[in-house]
Amino acid sequence: MTHNTHKAKIEYGDFQTPVELAKKVCQKLVELGVMPDVIIEPTCGVGNFLEAALDSFQSANKIFGIEINTDYLDELKEKQKFIQDKRIEIKYGDFFQFNWSSLIDESNNKILVVGNLPWVTNSHQGSIDGDNLPKKSNFQNYSGLDAITGKSNFDISEWMLIQVVQWLQKHEGYLAILCKSSVARKILSYISSKKLNLAYCANYKIDAKHYFDATVEACLLFCNFESNSQNYFCDVFSSLESSDSYRIGYWNNVLVRDVVTFEKLQKLYDKQSKIKWRSGIKHDCASIMEFRKINNTLVNGLGEAVDIEETYLFPLLKGSYVAQNKTKTTDRYVLVTQKFVGEPTEHIKDLAPKTWKYLEKHAQYLDKRKSKIYKNNPNYSIFGVGSYTFSPWKIAISGLYKKLSFRLIGKIDKKPVVFDDTVYFLSFDNEKVVCKTFELLTSSIAKDFYSSLIFWDEKRPIKSSILNNLNLTALTELTLTQHHVISSRDCM
Repeated sequence: MTHNTHKAKIEYGDFQTPVELAKKVCQKLVELGVMPDVIIEPTCGVGNFLEAALDSFQSANKIFGIEINTDYLDELKEKQKFIQDKRIEIKYGDFFQFNWSSLIDESNNKILVVGNLPWVTNSHQGSIDGDNLPKKSNFQNYSGLDAITGKSNFDISEWMLIQVVQWLQKHEGYLAILCKSSVARKILSYISSKKLNLAYCANYKIDAKHYFDATVEACLLFCNFESNSQNYFCDVFSSLESSDSYRIGYWNNVLVRDVVTFEKLQKLYDKQSKIKWRSGIKHDCASIMEFRKINNTLVNGLGEAVDIEETYLFPLLKGSYVAQNKTKTTDRYVLVTQKFVGEPTEHIKDLAPKTWKYLEKHAQYLDKRKSKIYKNNPNYSIFGVGSYTFSPWKIAISGLYKKLSFRLIGKIDKKPVVFDDTVYFLSFDNEKVVCKTFELLTSSIAKDFYSSLIFWDEKRPIKSSILNNLNLTALTELTLTQHHVISSRDCM
């Protein structure tokens, strides 16, 4: 495959849906009672979904296939099946420029939009200099640090699906699109936030590795749109064949992974909770700021032996160490150049001259840090630091691992432990308080509560925004009540 061919394949999300999967999707839609008058596949590729639709939906009187790749168009127009069936019409079209209203707005029929949209993000498009993108606009309404640090990155299919949802608001119709599971949830969130019509929503997990050789959680997103119906929940099935499901939905504008469990424990939810989970140190220069101790010698990421004072050096536990419960000792250390964000760093020169000399020697690496957060801040600045960083006791959890494994962590080498920014933690000065809090957080009640909110298929499923929603006082009361009930039963 040539470079240009590979680039085009990525840019246009050109990963064709196998005929087998297209047929399974259409069969599932038939089982759901979908009987469209008009079918539209907005990025039809080689036409596998079109063929499956022709065989599955005898009720359809018109089937449109839109495609931007002229080689595919030539291939489609030569297929005997498409030539013989007068219901089908193939058109050239760029999704972002095509006049969709010409197909949709004038129709009073039930419409099914079916297919497989590109699984690529706008940032990935930028990395390959791709321009298969919508016009730039802050459609997610992110601002400030969220936009700067990457939350403004989005899947192209997310933008495209939003357009499809908007088309179908004026009609009774269906959407059945293969996409990432995370994108499917974002579409549900969009529909809910805009108070749009939605009669029913479901997603059916598919094996993306098997069908597309892609290591990503994916699904068939199915939506049924009817006027004056606003049902903002989604039934999640483990496969296209499964009949067992759980329901995600909204509770006071909060998207919940398991509505049934959450409703039982909703008294524990508190957006104004006093609990404050922090993320670890952010420095974006591991080769200079982090060290490994080998035979009692510090070695940086460049392989250099380093001789600096202990003053600004702290034991480091990375996310993998926390997840694997390797928390009693460490061979990793990190330079913590500030006690709080924005603190001047010049005093390091006097308090730890060897450390200052080391930083000056490697300033070129630190100056190349791309994030805007380092601009207009003191030299050698870090983020995610405050008084909480230096507390002797902490409860920590890795945000990258798909397991609720909290760790109770004390000092190492008589110094408070520091984490990387993949770890979330609570800080404590009192050993009795940290032990009691740890007991609460590792209870089955707390785990059930958090599990009802966490979407495990996400790249970083555990977030501080979720952890911070637990009311520890309410958890204490509920735990005591349950213990009392159990004790009463034991006495009977």
